[in-house]
Amino acid sequence: MQIATFGGGCFWCTEAVFQTLNGVSKVTSGYMGGDLKHPTYMEICNGNTGHAEVIQITFDESVISFSELLLVFFKTHNPTTLNRQGNDVGTQYRSVVFYKNEDQRKLTEKMIEDLTKQHIFDKPITTEVSPATEFYEAEDYHQNYFSNNQGKPYCAFVIQPKLNKFATDFRDKIKTELLE
Repeated sequence: MQIATFGGGCFWCTEAVFQTLNGVSKVTSGYMGGDLKHPTYMEICNGNTGHAEVIQITFDESVISFSELLLVFFKTHNPTTLNRQGNDVGTQYRSVVFYKNEDQRKLTEKMIEDLTKQHIFDKPITTEVSPATEFYEAEDYHQNYFSNNQGKPYCAFVIQPKLNKFATDFRDKIKTELLE
């Protein structure tokens, strides 16, 4: 099993998307990239700790590659807005790939280069590419947020439309049991 760590704004949205992928065995919401040890959600919300809301993805590379995960990451959030995703503003919502090794760094930089050459986005990609640092797991109520809170307005109006678009664009990558 391999590990990938991505920050694409609110971790509730990114967690919900990546949990549906074939080859992904676990998605954990948390924080990375800051100076404070063992930050809490309330501490990172002020944007002063340097942490980003991230998901740590455990995946089977024989089923889904790191490059495929990257493509899903770039296509399911806006990588062209600096420190912002929709109404969520601050460095904690930045677009970031925390690489674990040189292969992940090179694949990420190549993906950004390819997407830029293909003019996939109207503006330049601002995604940060940084070495992984200490991962701090978010509080329990953040884990499996969409699955546990589907009736909440944020889930209905923000996460569900994102999942619907994702299902259209990446149907061949979704776990079969979720398509039934």
